[in-house]
Amino acid sequence: MLNIGITGAAGRMGRNLIQACFENPAVQLSAAIEHESSPFIGRDAGEVAGIGSLHVNIVPSIDEAINSLHTLIDFTRPEVTLANLQSCVENGRNIVIGTTGFSDEEKQQIQKASESIAIVFAPNMSVGVNLCFKLLDIAARVLGDDVDIEVIEAHHRHKVDAPSGTALRMGEVVAEALGRNLDECAVYGREGVTGERDRKTIGFETIRAGDIVGDHTVMFAGIGERVEITHKASSRMTFANGAVRAALWLENKNSGLYDMQDVLDLR
Repeated sequence: MLNIGITGAAGRMGRNLIQACFENPAVQLSAAIEHESSPFIGRDAGEVAGIGSLHVNIVPSIDEAINSLHTLIDFTRPEVTLANLQSCVENGRNIVIGTTGFSDEEKQQIQKASESIAIVFAPNMSVGVNLCFKLLDIAARVLGDDVDIEVIEAHHRHKVDAPSGTALRMGEVVAEALGRNLDECAVYGREGVTGERDRKTIGFETIRAGDIVGDHTVMFAGIGERVEITHKASSRMTFANGAVRAALWLENKNSGLYDMQDVLDLR
């Protein structure tokens, strides 16, 4: 039985992760963590998630929970994740990171940590989204430079980073397949007189509205036809179940940096 700890346990994603652990017979929730000023400190994590008592109380620090877990699942914010990552390194615990919005320097810190522990780091834990990454690679290689490529994404009004980590990863997959550098060819939104579109660019459009869980479309638009690869998430449980699957996959790994393509054997 794999003991899993969850950070941000009282948040929207945290509650889904608690439910995913409850529903998976191969794991058990052994730790739930929130920030020290959270009104949920001391509450039973299962009751907070709406599934009944799990006899795991929410604590204000990973240091209070680290000895009770084998693997930590973290969907919080970069600064919180990096602090939790350091604790995992110091205590030899693996971690699944679903947080987005890291800088290049912060990603290097995650890479460095993977020399000591095993990490699954992915912008999206959904099985469907990771299948889309594979399809995008195929589409880009087949359609090549004969199409205009746009990435359109939509999320709920509370999401703080844009474009989403998933949208950026989709752009990276396409750019890599075409031999481009996304940092050099990405165009983030358009306004005013922009001139004719450069076919070698990859455009990004972002929507933040209501309670949209997560919609992503990559459009390959040629003359006379277009191909669109779309993923729509209707529940955060798809991400939560994928994260628990990743945690189980890491169980016998001692070190290394992996993503969901590794977990799902899509390489």
